Amino acid sequence: MSDNATPKYKRVLLKLSGEALAGGKESGLDIPTVESICRSIKKCVDVGAQIGIVVGGGNFWRGRSSEGMDRARADHIGMLATTMNALAVADVLENQGCTVRVQTAITMQQVAEPFILGKAIRHLEKGRVVIFGCGTGNPFFSTDSAASLRAAELGADILLKATMVDGIYDKDPKKFHNAVKYDVITHHEILVKRLQVMDSAAAAICTENNIPILVFNLARPDNIYDAIMGESIGTLVAKHKG
Repeated sequence: MSDNATPKYKRVLLKLSGEALAGGKESGLDIPTVESICRSIKKCVDVGAQIGIVVGGGNFWRGRSSEGMDRARADHIGMLATTMNALAVADVLENQGCTVRVQTAITMQQVAEPFILGKAIRHLEKGRVVIFGCGTGNPFFSTDSAASLRAAELGADILLKATMVDGIYDKDPKKFHNAVKYDVITHHEILVKRLQVMDSAAAAICTENNIPILVFNLARPDNIYDAIMGESIGTLVAKHKG
């Protein structure tokens, strides 16, 4: 890595799914996978990028599959799952030499700071990684919506959505061999074509606030670093093509 490397995107909101943190496991955390992801994040911090992270909780709890349970209660359990992931990622990052703060949208002051926008921004400006747990703090909203909301609040240059596919396709590449991958697509197109990039509420926040989204594969964790440096990977969702 060059000593004078400069990130293309200075302030970034990274969305990590719970499934990504599970690695090849069906549930829980795969620590070697988390360590690989965190090494890439640390490289980003070392070149001066400001990193906020929203974590999902699907490796511990998927509320929508909790048949018969009140939806709001199921979503609150999911928020606790995201906090477990946030604390785990924070611990690994700290072991790798990063300074980290965990903020949660539901107050749990014994284990994390409450989400306060001004404090989050100050942490980023001081080179600290800020991990946001509990989604938006409200049931019926996904962690994708939380990522879009935090990106807008923080004035992020881009929202990085790390997934298990290498970009956005016109149809499911796992089901259709003739699926076509987009290199660049507009916010308007993902809404009109109803592409499953993220839920409609999350997509609308990015569209209204003109936040570009980069969707890429986390199977290679260093794609996080490459994305921040401006390498051509995944699919870029922007206001205009070109």
